[in-house]
Amino acid sequence: MQKLQCISPIDNSVYVERPLATDYEIQNALNNAQRAQLGWKQVPVAERAALVRAAVNILQRKKAELAREICWQMGRPIAYAGGEIDGLAERALYMAVLAESLEGPLSDIQLPEKPDFRRFIRREPLGTAFVIAPWNYPYLTAINAVVPALLAGNSVILKHSAQTPLCAERLVEAFAEAGVSPGVFQYLHLDHRDAEQMVINGGVQHVAFTGSVAGGAAVETAAAGRFLSVGLELGGKDPAYVRADADLEYAVASVVDGAFFNSGQSCCGIERLYVHRDLYSEFVQRAVALIYKYRLGRPDETETTLGPLVRASAADFVRDQIDEALAQGAQAHIDGSEFALDRRGSAYMAPQLLTNVNHSMRVMSEESFGPVLGVMPVADDAEALALMNDSEYGLTAAIYSADEQAALAMGDQLQTGTVFLNRCDYLDPALAWTGVKNSGRGCTLSGVGFEHLTRPKSFHFKLRP
Repeated sequence: MQKLQCISPIDNSVYVERPLATDYEIQNALNNAQRAQLGWKQVPVAERAALVRAAVNILQRKKAELAREICWQMGRPIAYAGGEIDGLAERALYMAVLAESLEGPLSDIQLPEKPDFRRFIRREPLGTAFVIAPWNYPYLTAINAVVPALLAGNSVILKHSAQTPLCAERLVEAFAEAGVSPGVFQYLHLDHRDAEQMVINGGVQHVAFTGSVAGGAAVETAAAGRFLSVGLELGGKDPAYVRADADLEYAVASVVDGAFFNSGQSCCGIERLYVHRDLYSEFVQRAVALIYKYRLGRPDETETTLGPLVRASAADFVRDQIDEALAQGAQAHIDGSEFALDRRGSAYMAPQLLTNVNHSMRVMSEESFGPVLGVMPVADDAEALALMNDSEYGLTAAIYSADEQAALAMGDQLQTGTVFLNRCDYLDPALAWTGVKNSGRGCTLSGVGFEHLTRPKSFHFKLRP
């Protein structure tokens, strides 16, 4: 029997081992999902929302346990791991309120009255949603797709990363304990081949994938000809710009946190920075001082503020980007020897800030997904805008400025799914979470997100023949 193994980045031990689903188990899950969805879509939205709230309460009660599991599965410092459950609650509860609102995204669309006719558009669930979730924010990325799909009346099958299998199990357990009917929400531990076959041959009507560009392309290839609804969130190379009028102290703290939280393993983390030349030198000086305050160590120790990357190969990928940039003339500002445990071949990696970089370097054009930040000086908004748009990705972009109108003018020209002013690396569930270019397509969260989980069905009644 094939098995899934989660190798903990803390000490390279096998933390979780699970058998992969058999062909029979996969087909059984699909059959159960299809049958259960027929009843689930008849459940009033208010009841679905109540069950979501109950499941969230169960997960919140288990916050400490879930935080330890996050820490050991993917390496986030225990001091921060529980915050993911808080974020899960914020998003899920907001979507529940939105779903049950009288004029919300799941209500019928009423049209102007027409004598002798009744006309309206009903939003029908698609059927079964197949959610493929990553390890970097294992609960948040999953909940973005799972909760709206359930609220919309779909059944859900969750396939989580092999690095974070317990997250899938805990989510399904919580919803079952809350009272969600069997078959409505299930998980499967799958390898890539079986996940692909689920899309090609399975009875799913929607696929929500969060991961790499290559993974997204594989999903689209598998879905070709099936006319599926597909949502892809594929990461980015997200930029930030510090204008001359920015609050420097605040901008330094926000950008550094946005670049190095979760060891830089965030789809919408800051990976490249442009600073107005009037603030550039002082910004770099202050940022370097702040970065040196991070404590690299075992994430299960409460003093640790920077944990390991998910695996040694991921850390070495980032190290290679840095080494290549240095060979091309970049300047490193952080001495890695000041951080215990940092060494090539290890998942434990020191943070790094680079200057004298340009867009010919991989570290400024290729997604790093690690604790490195390249910084460039710019003369004005026009230069910053050109550089921010010079990317194959377009997930988020952040501007730091006291001038809201200037930021809005730039935002209208930025090729990105979200524009931030004076913040970064955050998902507000009231706003559409989407990307452009190689950051994907589709949408989650907000009322707009529900449109990708339902189909319109028109009712055109002539009342008097």
